[in-house]
Amino acid sequence: MLTPAYKLKIGSKLVDTTDEPRASTVVDLRVVLDLDTPADGFTFVLGNVGTFRPAREDEVTVELGYAGEDLVLVMSGLVDSAEPSLTTLRLTGYGGAAPLLRSYLDQTFESKTAGEIVRDLADRAAVEIARAEDGIRFPAYVIDGRRSFWQHARELADLSGFDLYLDPEGKLVFERFAGGRTAHVLEYGKHILELEVLRTPARAGRVEAWGESPSASRGDQAWAWLTTDFKGSRGEAGDGALLLLERPALRTRLAAHTAAQAAFTEIQRRTLRGRLVILGRPQVRLGDSIRLKGLADEPLNTFFQVRRVVHRITKAGGFTTEIGFRAIEV
Repeated sequence: MLTPAYKLKIGSKLVDTTDEPRASTVVDLRVVLDLDTPADGFTFVLGNVGTFRPAREDEVTVELGYAGEDLVLVMSGLVDSAEPSLTTLRLTGYGGAAPLLRSYLDQTFESKTAGEIVRDLADRAAVEIARAEDGIRFPAYVIDGRRSFWQHARELADLSGFDLYLDPEGKLVFERFAGGRTAHVLEYGKHILELEVLRTPARAGRVEAWGESPSASRGDQAWAWLTTDFKGSRGEAGDGALLLLERPALRTRLAAHTAAQAAFTEIQRRTLRGRLVILGRPQVRLGDSIRLKGLADEPLNTFFQVRRVVHRITKAGGFTTEIGFRAIEV
């Protein structure tokens, strides 16, 4: 029989149930990791016993698993609030994206790739980098104080067709999804407890991305000029109903083409999404894929990208993992 276990490091206090899984003051533990949400989050509800009084900004690490097995680090973050009641203590917090969400800058980067810009922003915010691919090269990209570092990094990821998230150690990942670093096989009647699937029409069949300089015909040094003929700096992908993508930073034909293809791929992948619940599996991470098997709906027996992971341990329900997923190939 699998007995859920966890190890929580909150400030200087360690809550460890690996030796005595039943000797736990935690009533409810929930960790949420999401590619479409800027900051991952956690919520712990503990029995209000002893003198333990965590403070805001206390560092937190969360390791989950089962008694008798090695635990897996699923998140690193900071306490945001501690709310005591007569019988419980409710802690909420967030992952390591906070410094990027709180940092602002006015600067123009010239002849830099998206990855180089993201690495610079992460360094300024004192956020470590796990992986950062290059992506689009921009003749110029303006970072302005109206948006945070995270919002600029999110735009650069969208234009390049990359994912942006923090790994369990709180390090930034900026890279293209290429099938997943790990593929988890989940079989109907064996692993899957719940399954919901949503199919929606594509909101566009064709994407056109427009730059605003004549650099495609007049050379790279013309990136700062404005043009009245946009044909040379237009990027296209797909065929059908049109979506226009206009971004001042797309000043070369190659950048516009890359952004158009990224937007088209995003639209197509969102036509098939879903969520499922399995017995707790802390090894499932953002950046992974899942392989569904044994489903009556045959087109679902394939690979999907993991977009959201919710780990939860409760006294009544045990340890479960909810996975939000979407299509890789449509």
